[in-house]
Amino acid sequence: MVKQIKLNYALRDLEPYIDKETMNIHYNKHHAAYTKNANSILAKMGIKSEDPKVIFRNVSKNAGLRNNSGGWWNHNFFFEALCNPRKSKISAGFKALLSKNFGSYDKFVEEFSNAAATQFGSGWAWLGKKKDGSLEIYSTANQDNCFMDVNKISSIPILCLDVWEHAYYLQYQNRRPEYVKNFYNVIDWSVVEDRYNA
Repeated sequence: MVKQIKLNYALRDLEPYIDKETMNIHYNKHHAAYTKNANSILAKMGIKSEDPKVIFRNVSKNAGLRNNSGGWWNHNFFFEALCNPRKSKISAGFKALLSKNFGSYDKFVEEFSNAAATQFGSGWAWLGKKKDGSLEIYSTANQDNCFMDVNKISSIPILCLDVWEHAYYLQYQNRRPEYVKNFYNVIDWSVVEDRYNA
């Protein structure tokens, strides 16, 4: 049985960058529904593992599994790396790593923001770690992620941004670039760095 993560912050704690009502609908409605539906599908398929490599290896054969379990896992990963703006601090070491891979921290922001802003329709922007330790930025549509057999992405994700309209429309309406810009104020960089070092 897969589980919806417990947030380590209150729904209002991401304000003013992500408002409480958006968080309430996003986490308590959308994410909860994906988790519930994923469990129903996984039970019918006899899959008991929570390992994404196990769950997603055959999603090309089951659209319901692809959409709902993807929604469950991607949202867990997204919400886990958010924090109160006052706690969003990047270490000098990780900032240097981003600079090494993208030219500068600002260049990383530019490339990641572009991946998020230009993803057509619903989807996600990702920062992934390759086997050699280098980093790459990419986007996926709908609820897809790198573990799914429908993708040929070799890096392991360490950060993602939800660019489905339900993630921002109450507050930002059609201003996705503004939502993306404000995302950097609520990233829990300690989580991202721990994922990189895992």
